[in-house]
Amino acid sequence: MEKTGTTFQAFRVEEAEGKYSGSIQAMPFEELNDNEVLIKVEYSSLNYKDALSSIGNKGVTRNYPHTPGIDAAGVVKASNSDKFKEGDAVIVTSYELGMNHPGGFAEYIQVPADWVVAMPAKMDARNAMQYGTAGFTAALSVYRLINNGQKPAMGPVAVTGALGGVGSVACQILHKLGFEVIAANYELAPETEIQKIKATSQIDRNISDDQSGRPMLKTQWAGAIDVVGGNTLTTMLKGCKPLGNVTTCGNIGSGELSMTVYPFILRGVSLLGIDSQNCPMEMRQEVWNLLANDWAIDFNEDLIKETCLESIQKHIDLMLEKKSKGRIIIKM
Repeated sequence: MEKTGTTFQAFRVEEAEGKYSGSIQAMPFEELNDNEVLIKVEYSSLNYKDALSSIGNKGVTRNYPHTPGIDAAGVVKASNSDKFKEGDAVIVTSYELGMNHPGGFAEYIQVPADWVVAMPAKMDARNAMQYGTAGFTAALSVYRLINNGQKPAMGPVAVTGALGGVGSVACQILHKLGFEVIAANYELAPETEIQKIKATSQIDRNISDDQSGRPMLKTQWAGAIDVVGGNTLTTMLKGCKPLGNVTTCGNIGSGELSMTVYPFILRGVSLLGIDSQNCPMEMRQEVWNLLANDWAIDFNEDLIKETCLESIQKHIDLMLEKKSKGRIIIKM
């Protein structure tokens, strides 16, 4: 088994008198348990959950010291499982990685083999982390739409939070599959930004966050991918055309859903929940394979920032200040 020594480098968050701070520390290798694999991390990525973990959010991480990083991609260096062998290229996202299990902000991770996805042949670690959990969630949302009967001929699909990590990838996948895409953001964005994500048109909160209180709205989209929750999700359902599908994967607006059943029983609209954290492995592998092949998108490098382990704290601070833009990927 290839190692750099008896320890490896990791970004660790510690708690002292109610305050949290992060630093690079040397961590010891541990003996592999049954059905575990040791992975040399080549790339990780920074997500909002990682930023929350770094400031002691107990809804994300219960115990400290802790290594954040809900995404990782690299190569198996040792295996106590018949599912993977040394040298296999792999991806790990979701489950408890980076939440209540040491995460991807480290040179090595040790995880259950059941969490590990085989790297598709046409994908590498950097490309996988360009997608990360956000891109996987976007693809899973599109996957659920299509498998529930959504077709381009039905009309446009609205995507809320369209310039964010999930929304921007969802827009680009939908465009590649022939859908007309409506980008829904809090405020109208410059047209150049809308063109980058391949959206056909855009709307702002005056339309996507309807405050009229009416139980039904004029139909304006044939389906939707919502990352906001709350009244924005309600609006997506109220304004959806008959037999359309609306997915939900976030609650940054609110976790509450206040509405009547009318869109469901008068228009046959379907509400589809997206659980990327505990998605079944067979479906997880299928979606990653789609991202590497038919659903692959050409990332605009203006939206990708590559950094290193030593610079993670700076990018965490920017994310918490809501000043972070694009995807942040970490090269180990």
